Amino acid sequence: MSDYVLEMQSINKSYGGVQVLQEVEFSLKKAEIHALLGENGAGKSTLMNILGGVVLPQSGRIVVDGNVTSIHSPLAAQEHGIAFIHQELTLVNDLTVYENLFLGNEPKRHGLLDRERMHRESKAILAKMCIDLDPNVLVSELDASYKQIVEIARALLRNARILIMDEPTTSLTEIEVKCVFELMRSIKDQGVSIVFISHKLKEVIEICDSYTVLRDGRLITTGPIDHSVDEKVLAAHMVGKDLSFSDLYSPREVGGPLLQVRGYSKPGEYQNIDFTLNKGEILGFTGLLGDGRSELFMTIFGHGPKAEGEMLLDGKKVHIRSTKRAKELGIGYVPRNRKENGIIRDLSITQNTTITVMDRVLSFFLINYRKEQEIIDRYAHDLSIKMGRGDDAIGSLSGGNQQKVILSKWLAAHPKVLILDNPTQGVDIGAKLEIYEIIMRLAERGVSIVVLSSEAQEVLMLCDRIYVMYHGAIRKEFSRPEADAEKIMIVATGGEI
Repeated sequence: MSDYVLEMQSINKSYGGVQVLQEVEFSLKKAEIHALLGENGAGKSTLMNILGGVVLPQSGRIVVDGNVTSIHSPLAAQEHGIAFIHQELTLVNDLTVYENLFLGNEPKRHGLLDRERMHRESKAILAKMCIDLDPNVLVSELDASYKQIVEIARALLRNARILIMDEPTTSLTEIEVKCVFELMRSIKDQGVSIVFISHKLKEVIEICDSYTVLRDGRLITTGPIDHSVDEKVLAAHMVGKDLSFSDLYSPREVGGPLLQVRGYSKPGEYQNIDFTLNKGEILGFTGLLGDGRSELFMTIFGHGPKAEGEMLLDGKKVHIRSTKRAKELGIGYVPRNRKENGIIRDLSITQNTTITVMDRVLSFFLINYRKEQEIIDRYAHDLSIKMGRGDDAIGSLSGGNQQKVILSKWLAAHPKVLILDNPTQGVDIGAKLEIYEIIMRLAERGVSIVVLSSEAQEVLMLCDRIYVMYHGAIRKEFSRPEADAEKIMIVATGGEI
């Protein structure tokens, strides 16, 4: 009798002559949390799409519970006890949470939907996940992190024996991650096996029993996560070389005040915000979900109703009523949700890059393609964007390279202030380091940067000063030498130090 609940043997898959999986092996034990690792484009999602019945392999075998089986559709995967939580959310915004949880699997009573049972079981699974969420709320009213939680709850409701979790914690705060991890351990103890796909290597070390690394569609290594395995070891396997974040930060000359915000308040979102951003400084804002930092900086960027209070730029009072005015004043904003707010899916890589500088590429209402090409060539080189042709769809790029295109869009506009909201969300370890290096280079050139991040380690690594927010207010300012992850978490959860 095999120890493995799942074995994928000699899996091959190609698209248009490009081999994306080559003789890949993957095995999963019963009641195991197994990390599937690799950079974007390594083949992780394709391999799991094959397991989930979304994609068919060219060749290879899938063995479930010792039996060779054919998984030719998502329904077939579900029949084998396999549930897949995809990166792309599959929720229906116009339905409630409980309706989404049972979508396609609705219980009935006397020929009618048993809404009472749906509501009761939805409430129970959310409580088990330590999530305070009303099942009657419309999904359209939820932010990205809670939509992810609903996806996880829906998979768990179907009593899966094999649960594939593709970047499940990308939009979650540290406290929410702990709740999800507690739930993962609980269902593991009940015999469920979990495939955990993540770029967050610290989380992999914390929650996983074993790991498999893919690179360029090939199996690189697999083994248990024990005392010999740390984040550096895993990162080196993923990219094929040693990576170091420790030497990233370097002191630099910081000038006088550039952006000053005084008494900024917006009812229900944030109140009495005071801070100063200096020239060439990297300033961090962190906290937990709902702390108000994104709402604050969207207002500063001119999105939505104005706030009470005043703002000074270069010592002069400014009133920013639109994002267009913010851009004119030299303020750029890279949003948190890249896929919904950062890129324009129907446009090419070049068009996404030059959209902020259309006045420079238009000549008598016609696009000057030479100027357009000069811009994309410059930033593709400066930011090491891995791409084919500029007229390829933006969706053809990996998450990390899409993020670099969004950065390029704002760098082309030559901002004085660049606001980065979770700048490395959903990108792989190699791209994360490259983006960090880009941020440091920009600061050295004199650009003032605000980094909004839920990851304490990210702001500790990059920032000269750090503000911690709690319930819409700045609770504490840390200089770089006095900040650490423990202090930040205490303040972010309402504590005092």
